[in-house]
Amino acid sequence: MREFGSGSVQKAHLQPVQGFRWAVATEHYLSAQAAAAILHEGGNAFDAAAAATFVEGLVNPHMFTLGGECPMLVYSAADRRVFSINGNTQAPRRATLEAYRKRGWDLLPPRGVEVAGTPAAVAALLDMLARFGRLPLEVIVQPALQLASEGFPVHLGLVHMPKFGIQENASLFADQWPASARLYLSANDEPLQVGSRFTNTAYAQVLDALAQAATSHGRDRPGGIQAARDLFYRGDMAREMERFVRERDGFLTMEDLAEYETLFEEPIFVDFRHTRVFKCGPWSQGPVFLQMLRLLEGFHLESLEPNSADYLHIWTEAAKLAFADREQYYSDPRFVDVPLDRLLSPEYSEKRRALIDRRRASSEHRPGDPVGGKALLDPDRIFFWDSWGYGTVHVAVADGDGNLAALTPSGGWISGNEVVPSLGFPLGTRLQTFYLDPAHPNVAAPRKRPRTTLSPSLAFRNGRPWMAFGTMGGDQQDQWTLQFFLNRTVFGMDIQEALETPKVCSDHFPGTFHPHEAQPGTLRMECRIPEATRKELEARGHLIQVTEPWILGFICAVAREDAGLLEAGADPRGHRGAVFPSCALAL
Repeated sequence: MREFGSGSVQKAHLQPVQGFRWAVATEHYLSAQAAAAILHEGGNAFDAAAAATFVEGLVNPHMFTLGGECPMLVYSAADRRVFSINGNTQAPRRATLEAYRKRGWDLLPPRGVEVAGTPAAVAALLDMLARFGRLPLEVIVQPALQLASEGFPVHLGLVHMPKFGIQENASLFADQWPASARLYLSANDEPLQVGSRFTNTAYAQVLDALAQAATSHGRDRPGGIQAARDLFYRGDMAREMERFVRERDGFLTMEDLAEYETLFEEPIFVDFRHTRVFKCGPWSQGPVFLQMLRLLEGFHLESLEPNSADYLHIWTEAAKLAFADREQYYSDPRFVDVPLDRLLSPEYSEKRRALIDRRRASSEHRPGDPVGGKALLDPDRIFFWDSWGYGTVHVAVADGDGNLAALTPSGGWISGNEVVPSLGFPLGTRLQTFYLDPAHPNVAAPRKRPRTTLSPSLAFRNGRPWMAFGTMGGDQQDQWTLQFFLNRTVFGMDIQEALETPKVCSDHFPGTFHPHEAQPGTLRMECRIPEATRKELEARGHLIQVTEPWILGFICAVAREDAGLLEAGADPRGHRGAVFPSCALAL
C-alpha cells in the first residue's frame, strides 16, 4: 500500500484492473458495462467503444450528447496502423464573420444555436464502425437503447456538477428551455434527485431508428450503417435539427448536415525514451503534448523526484511555451498553413528549451517563431482566466485481437442549448471557441472546424501498441495526461499509481472557451503536494493556487503489458469530486 501527501490528506493506492481478453476504462460504470457486454458478444474494441459512447451520451449529458463531437485515435491490428479520426464539428456555410458581427458580438457566446455546428459524434461513430467494427449496429446500440427506455439511476454529477449540472441550470430550463425542463426537471421545476429513475424516450427512439435503418440492409453491414448515417444527416432527424435551429435564428441547415465528412487522417507523433506517442492534428490541442515532450527530452527527468519543485518548475515552464505556440499557430489545417513540422522539430525545440530558466518562472506569453512569422496575439488582451469546467468524457478499450481505441467525446451539453424535443439531446456550442479577429488562426469561417481541446492519446512502447488514454478537462487535458504519461515512462509507476499521483495545471495562457481569458503565472496544484514544494515554487515566481486533494485529473486508460497482460485504470477523482463514477473493467 502506498500513501500520498502529508498530514490527514491520504489515499491508498488502488491496484490496476487486469485481464488477458480485453480491458475497458470509461467515465461511467454503465458505459463500461455496455462495452463489456459487446466484447462478450464477440465484438472488437471499436464496437465496444462505440457502445460505451452511446451510453455516455445518455448518462452523462452534462458532459456529452449526440449533439457533440468525438475525436478518436485507433490502432487497427488488421491494418497495423494508427488512425486519427477527425470527429470535430464544422461551422455552417452561413456562419460567416460578417454574419456574427452583424449581431454585435466581439466574442461568440457560450450558449445558443448561433454557435451550433454540425453534430459530428454520430458520423464519427458510424464511420468508424463501418471501417473497423464487427457487430451489427442494432447490437451495438442495444445497451444505450435499453437504458434510455427502461431508465437508469441519476447520479450526483448530473445533478450537481458546477456550470454543467441540472441544479445550476434549473432556472434556465424552467424560464427559457421548456423541452429541457420537461426532460430534466420534476413537475414543480425542481431538478431530478440523485437516485431517481431517468428515462429518455426520444433518445431511445433515435437509437431504435438508426438500428432499424441498418437492419433493413440485411447482411450488407456497411450499407446498413450508411443508411443509418443518412437517416441522421439527410433524413427526418436532419430536417428536425434544421427546423429547430431556424426557429431560433441560428445558421445550421440540412445542407450543412448532409455534407459533413468524418476525416480519417494520419496521426502525428514523436518518440520519447522507448515510446512513440500519437496525437490528432493541430485542429486539436494534441500537438501541445508532443511539443512538451520535445522540450522535456532535453532534461534528465529521471534524476528528479516526481512532483518535486525542480520537476514541476521545468514541467510548468515547458507547458507555458507549448501552449503559447498552440494559441499562435494551431487551427484547422484545411484553412491555415500550420507549421507543425517545424514546431515539432528538434532544432526548434532546442531553441525554445533555452528559454527555460531553471530558477525563475516566466511571466510573459511567449509564442515562438519557427518560420519567421509574426505573433498574432495582442498581449494587452490577455488578463484573466475563467475555469470552463470538465464537460467531456473519455472511452478507452483494448481487445484480445490487439486493437486499441481512444475516444474523447464531448459537446452537446444540456447547459449549452435546449434539448431538441424529438431527439432527446441538444445541439453543440463548440463554435464558441472561434475568434472573431481575422488575424487569429482560429478565426470563424464557413465550413471550418474550430480548434478543439479534445485530445485522445495512443502510445507504442518498444515498437508495440501499448496504451490508450485520455481525459475531460478542456485546456487541462494534455497537461493532466502528460503528467500521467511521464509518471509511467520516466518514473516507472503502474497505470493506477500514475493516475492517482497529485497533479498540477497551468492557467498561464488564454483559455480555449469564451471569453478566452488567461491568468499569467498561475499554477494550480492539489493540496496533497507538500507545502515545502509549494513554497519553493512560489519563491521561483509561480503564483500558486491550492485546490482540493482529488480534483485535477479524471483520466481513463488501458494498456497492453508484457506477455499479453491487459490493464485498465480509472481516476478515483471522479468519485470524490461527485462528477461521475469512473470505471475500469478487464477480463
